[in-house]
Amino acid sequence: MATESECPGGEPVDLYIYDLTQGLAALLSPAIMGRQVEGVWHTSLVVFGREYYYGGGGIASAPIGGTMAGQPREIQRLGVTYVPAAVFREYLQGLAATTFAGSAYTLLEHNCNHFTDEVAQFLCGARIPKHIVQQPETDLPAPLRAALENLLRTPDGGQSINGGGVRYDRQDSPDYLTLNTQIEEARAQSTVLEQRRTALADKLARKERRREKKRRKHGGGDQSNEQDMAEAVEAPPQEELRARAGPSSEPEEDERGAAEQRRRAKDPPITFKDIDGAAEFAKLQAAVANLTLSPEEHQSLSELEQYLVQGEGSWALGDEFLAFIGRLLNADSSEEIRVATLRCLAAMALRDDVSLLLHQDRRSHAVMNYARRIDQLPAAEQTALALALCNLFENISSSEWLLYISEWEVDGQPVSNIRVTTKVAVHATLSEDATLRDIGTALMYNMATKEVKTVVFDDVSVELAMALLQLLAGAPGEELLFRAVAALARLAHHSSEVGQLVAMVGPPPDNYRGMSPRCDEKIDLIMQKVK
Repeated sequence: MATESECPGGEPVDLYIYDLTQGLAALLSPAIMGRQVEGVWHTSLVVFGREYYYGGGGIASAPIGGTMAGQPREIQRLGVTYVPAAVFREYLQGLAATTFAGSAYTLLEHNCNHFTDEVAQFLCGARIPKHIVQQPETDLPAPLRAALENLLRTPDGGQSINGGGVRYDRQDSPDYLTLNTQIEEARAQSTVLEQRRTALADKLARKERRREKKRRKHGGGDQSNEQDMAEAVEAPPQEELRARAGPSSEPEEDERGAAEQRRRAKDPPITFKDIDGAAEFAKLQAAVANLTLSPEEHQSLSELEQYLVQGEGSWALGDEFLAFIGRLLNADSSEEIRVATLRCLAAMALRDDVSLLLHQDRRSHAVMNYARRIDQLPAAEQTALALALCNLFENISSSEWLLYISEWEVDGQPVSNIRVTTKVAVHATLSEDATLRDIGTALMYNMATKEVKTVVFDDVSVELAMALLQLLAGAPGEELLFRAVAALARLAHHSSEVGQLVAMVGPPPDNYRGMSPRCDEKIDLIMQKVK
């Protein structure tokens, strides 16, 4: 990057070059195409402190490095611009309404690279490398182009220049528009229902805690009242959620719950139960010994001991407990404290009533706002965090919480539980650390094989599948191979784009036949979806 002294009065213009295959094109193209292809290129321009790019949603911008394209393969300095920022913004507004509207996007003739090439000429008279603009004609055979048409979309995390929503780069048929409307309506209804359930969950949890604490303070009531309280506090999460949703949802919930139980019997989640809650609490207690805690925080620590060591119900966790967890996970805490906190959460995750606590976290998002920064955390914290999320798949209600699609904003960008869970799963699966990779593949398997509505995976299937294909390219052992092909088989069932991705990028699943009968069974399912 140039300093101000290197370009006085001007603004540097940088070209960010991304490989959409994340290295797989270079690795596999000799075998698939008979010649070397270094990457499938997507480009953006960085100028005036923002990253600008173009796709099916039109022109968009994001904080530098803040798109779903990940880390750039290369950054090239194109020059320096003396165009005022206000003039540049007006110029983009004009392009967004005409030449580079979302509806004008095409994979071959009018894509992100044509956009950066034109804008670079306007800003500083420069052109982007010719081989990038010409790649569709030189490097991409017809089948690869067809598959990429379904994959090249405006990267998430940006803000549309013309204010429009993100559109897929395909023709919008009447059937598609109808289906898309129905999906959006279903998502909206799901969000409203989720909010109502959460509000009711909070009220129920607070009521039960007050009643229980009052009962304990006065020495308890008669035996029948104690039994009623136990049943109310320890009710199975699925029963409780059904009650909150209202009578009209009972048939659907019953059917979905039965399907989930059948799926779990056939493909049980992979969790890590060899974790001692009492021992982990002792480590946390020692780690915070020199930390100045408020009376409320001392109370929260005591509540954690009641829940994790003494086996009390979730009623033991007070209203300030999650704020306490948030403080312990804060960057100001030591790594020892954060790891100990996360391992306590991993032990708590195995409890069937932890979902009541999770529902309360939807107000502060203490856990998920921490988890979304996994790539910035020390190795020990990454492992403990992935372990906690993976263990939440032990029970149905907590696993559903991980896949919520309802969004909140952080620094002006949308965040959701499923996107955070996806980021953790992908990062851990592709880690060079064997322990973290083991947990990551288990988390990936749990996500993909969970019985959910297909719409949940609409936005993350391709990202999950790409990570799994990268894992396969490294020739994993039988256990990790099984998790990868089992997850790919389910993702291919959820999304037709996954089958196209397998055919386009590879490696071919058939290459891994013979490792074990269970792997071969999943490979057969994948190949049924490969076109």
